[in-house]
Amino acid sequence: MVPILADAQADTAQALAAMSAMIGTFLIIGLAFLAFTIWLFWRIFTKAGFNGALALLNLIPSFGFLICILILAFGTWPNEMQQQHAGMPPGGGPHGGPPMTT
Repeated sequence: MVPILADAQADTAQALAAMSAMIGTFLIIGLAFLAFTIWLFWRIFTKAGFNGALALLNLIPSFGFLICILILAFGTWPNEMQQQHAGMPPGGGPHGGPPMTT
């Protein structure tokens, strides 16, 4: 085998090993970030009174996060409807405003 050709093959193998390590690292970081985002939205949806499984909309590439934000921003929260039926003001507190100072 010609020495120049052997060096080129070794360089190619090293480059492929480095690229696969970087891709694997980015994949692990991306999946961890996605799992954290789903967990975070699951808790937010649950506290708002929605089904927590709506957080799985984040799995839709490019639009899932936007859909979740739009549901939370413009949707009527079930917790708000429960408060209205219970006779509580929209602020959530029993008095409906900041505490009075004396």
